[in-house]
Amino acid sequence: MNTICICGAGTMGSGIAQVSASAGFYTILYDLDEEVLRKAKDKLNKDLQNLVEKQKISLERKEEILKQLYFTSDIHKCIGDVVIEAIIERKEAKVSLFNQLAEVNSLESIFATNTSSLSVTAIAREIVAPQRVAGLHFFNPAPLMKLVEIVKAAQTSNKVVDILTELTKTFGKEPVICKDAPGFIVNRVARPYYIESLRLVEEGLADFETVDGLLESKGFKMGPFRLMDLIGNDINYAVSCSVYEQLNGPERLKPSYIQKEKVAKGELGKKTGKGYYSY
Repeated sequence: MNTICICGAGTMGSGIAQVSASAGFYTILYDLDEEVLRKAKDKLNKDLQNLVEKQKISLERKEEILKQLYFTSDIHKCIGDVVIEAIIERKEAKVSLFNQLAEVNSLESIFATNTSSLSVTAIAREIVAPQRVAGLHFFNPAPLMKLVEIVKAAQTSNKVVDILTELTKTFGKEPVICKDAPGFIVNRVARPYYIESLRLVEEGLADFETVDGLLESKGFKMGPFRLMDLIGNDINYAVSCSVYEQLNGPERLKPSYIQKEKVAKGELGKKTGKGYYSY
């Protein structure tokens, strides 16, 4: 395995690209939007320079990593042994992208989706050679977070799971294999952390800062509202809606109107400068 292609140069995609290039793979980072690509390139350079300044890598190592990265807006150049999509959290968009990629890649290329909660089985069902499709769910920020969920769809071959497991270890990550189910493991477990916290605010029992402060004082590294701002309210809300719908609407997991309003206003968190807090 030599080449990893990541489609989608947003926060998650560029983070995965840094992980891949740092592990020694020739890494293609694709996005339709040239401006998004430019920002991703600048951010990668800045993040690697920060590592140099913290003496975690040498300047020579930084240059080696950057040489492993290729940026493109031409989908015909997205040819890899493994192709990881990290685009908008909509099934139709992911299916469309994978089918375009199928036209330029061999049947041996593995297609991995970084979806947070969409059914990988439903995505694979509409892709040529569905046995090569799996979930490869990184967490934000990808260069720092160790856990990666490898999601086995109904169609995913055991060989593909084995290859992605070894690849994840080569990335320096800790793979956890799970079956395709609503929210997989982490997002299924995490829903009450967010939704119960939002419910406390909805009911006027506490404010954002109080909830965050209490949970952080009990050992959580980051309170739910700070964490939602880091993840992005649009992504977090979409995951909550997806899990809620796939589990047939249990009241305890009903998405919050507060978060829905934040998304409607474009107050998505750190990436927009405002969420539950201002940045």
